[in-house]
Amino acid sequence: MRPSTLRALQRAAELTRQNHFTEALLVAEPVILTADDQEGAEIRRWLIEHTADFTGENGTN
Repeated sequence: MRPSTLRALQRAAELTRQNHFTEALLVAEPVILTADDQEGAEIRRWLIEHTADFTGENGTN
């Protein structure tokens, strides 16, 4: 995954945790839509692995 894509996803996660959903979507959507098949698969894996980054939950409930 390109470093710029990773930064956008991380920023979107941060904005989501702060309840800035519209801004998070504006940051993440362009990189998701322009990703090729390989990067799209990497993005999907990253999103699955980092769900807690968006929810603020650590999964140890």
